[in-house]
Amino acid sequence: MRLTSVDELFETDASREDKQREKVLDIPLSEISDFPNHPFKVKADEAMLEMAESVKQYGILVPALVRSKADGGYEMVAGHRRKKASELAGNETMPCIVRELSDDEAIVAMVDSNLQRESILPSEKALAYKMKLDAMKRQAGRPSKENSTQVGQDLKGKYSVEILGEQVGESRNQIQRYIRLTELIPPILEMVDEKQIAFNPAVEISYLTEKEQTELLETMKQEENTPSLSQAQRLKKLSQEGRLSADVIYTILTEEKPNQKEKFNIQKERIDRFFPKNFSDKQKEDLIIQLLESWYKKRQREQER
Repeated sequence: MRLTSVDELFETDASREDKQREKVLDIPLSEISDFPNHPFKVKADEAMLEMAESVKQYGILVPALVRSKADGGYEMVAGHRRKKASELAGNETMPCIVRELSDDEAIVAMVDSNLQRESILPSEKALAYKMKLDAMKRQAGRPSKENSTQVGQDLKGKYSVEILGEQVGESRNQIQRYIRLTELIPPILEMVDEKQIAFNPAVEISYLTEKEQTELLETMKQEENTPSLSQAQRLKKLSQEGRLSADVIYTILTEEKPNQKEKFNIQKERIDRFFPKNFSDKQKEDLIIQLLESWYKKRQREQER
């Protein structure tokens, strides 16, 4: 049994509250490690260099959030970009709030703080949504199952994925589609980030096996081509039926897409003066074709003489 000390007996309510209140501490950068599997990329790009310049002039205006590590030092929860900017600015310390958080509380805080950013890559959203959803399911006291939504109900009967959707302003279905991207092999996921593959085809591709995705990646590189949504859906269906091979991938990927067919465009301003004002674009097109057919037949007759 622990006895109350003399200092504690005469301690005021104000001093007790002051002890419990979180304080901002200047912590050496060398003592702060990154969050494990941090899904948000910290790049030394132009925005980061501008941030570093701001840190040089004004310092860190908003303290980072860290938690203590069992083996000493601290783990960054929110503030990875501020830490990088501090390093580039030549600082040795940065202001931090130290908060005691469980693993799942730390995951939720880390994801929530980063989702406030203006620009977030699809891969960052995908990994962050998955990490937070798994943490929410564990906090709800239910087992976390891969891509399952039938776990983690709260007292109101809502599933974790529905609560997450409400928090981030996404539908339940869209949350699940983002999480599907975590099934992509890293090179294809990077192509999604770089907008070389659209989001919807990428979701369909995520259902392919790792071997099939690798074969698809090789074909995309060789042909300098990526699948459309309909092609990706066919790849997924054939994969699920066990009929997808490297040859089939090549055949589908090298098909001519409707939007790849050559088009001949004429500026409307050049031809509008030849048509009545009430003519629709379809009527103009039909008349042009008729005139071209008439001209073509006339030329044929002249050549036959």
